[in-house]
Amino acid sequence: MPVISVTLLPGYPTEVQERLVQRIAIAARSVISAAPAGTTVFVNEASTYQRDNQSFTKGGPSRPVASELVLSFLSAIQERNLEKAKNFLAPDFSMCFPTGVRMTQLHELIQWGQSRYKKIEKIFETIDECWTGEGAVVFCSGTLSGVFNDDQPFEKIRFIDRFEVVDGLILKQDVWNDLRP
Repeated sequence: MPVISVTLLPGYPTEVQERLVQRIAIAARSVISAAPAGTTVFVNEASTYQRDNQSFTKGGPSRPVASELVLSFLSAIQERNLEKAKNFLAPDFSMCFPTGVRMTQLHELIQWGQSRYKKIEKIFETIDECWTGEGAVVFCSGTLSGVFNDDQPFEKIRFIDRFEVVDGLILKQDVWNDLRP
């Protein structure tokens, strides 16, 4: 039964502290065979601390929830609001689609999509988030539905999107799906 104590400087919002203890509990249970009910994580606040001969009294920035950031980006793309969508992207953003199509600009994506279909919509079934030392990887999977340029409708086409999120921005998107080439 793990009991884990975390000490933070003041200033982190309750939502950030809750997210931190949830993730620490999950990390502990990935190594220690313990039931969720037997895993305790709590936060202490220290008013100040010293490191490298400097005193600190306030916590630093927190990272956004990567899966929420990705969903907001995809929503902006779905709405064709490219200006809003650009706000979620790192300067060196890249995306790769089936058949090896690579792009770095959202207008390229829209042009490429217009050559394939009139309308497309993602229906999400799962969204999984895993964390790395630099950020997070988010996997979205589900099905696509829409209308091809020849007016033929399609539905239940499987897709998986993989996003790399670093410093609160999307660095990379890889897409796999069963749409016809």
